[in-house]
This record gives sequence, C-alpha cells and structure tokens, in this order.
Amino acid sequence: MGRRAVSGLLPGVAMVLLLLLQSTQSVYIQYQGFRVQLESMKKLRELEAQWAPSPRLQTQTLLPIVCHHPALPQDLQPVCASQEASSIFKTLRTIANDDCELCVNVACTGCL
Repeated sequence: MGRRAVSGLLPGVAMVLLLLLQSTQSVYIQYQGFRVQLESMKKLRELEAQWAPSPRLQTQTLLPIVCHHPALPQDLQPVCASQEASSIFKTLRTIANDDCELCVNVACTGCL
C-alpha cells in the first residue's frame, strides 16, 4: 500500500516541479527600476491592438491609455504610477521588440 501511495504522488510532484522550472525560466526586462516579464510586454501589445478606449478617456488622462485597461499585467501596473510612464512604455516596447527573446539586449535577464 505504501508503494501505491508513493507512485501516485510522483506525477503530481513532477507537475509541480515542471511548473516551478517554467516560472524560473522567464525572460525579464529591467529598465529604470522596473522589472517586467517579456510575456507581459507581448500581452500589452495584444491589449493595445484589441482595445479601443472612448475618445473622452483619451482626452481626460495624462497616463497612457493602456494604464486604464483592466487586463493590464500586474508587473506593468507600477509603470503607470510613474510620471514618465509614456516614455518608459515606449522604451520597454522597443527593448521587447528588438533582441530580447534572443538574450542579446543587456536589459533582459533570465536567459539560459
């Protein structure tokens, strides 16, 4: 009975280890004290392409429009609190679209 319990646990333990390993292999972009995942930047690109905010919202805010999107990734939300949010997002987009996935850019970390 003990062997069955142990062999039943192995697939669950293997799954947990795979999830942990996957999360440790994320590529991060570091810029001006902000650390965001490359995947978050890809999600930002998708949000910007899909979302058409009201013209009233666009004229009423100094923040980048995407800061008002409810699905903005959590690691990007602190950028919205910065007075330089627009320029920071612009630079993060440039880094993410450049060579980040290839781990060539110095601002990217977590590459294998």
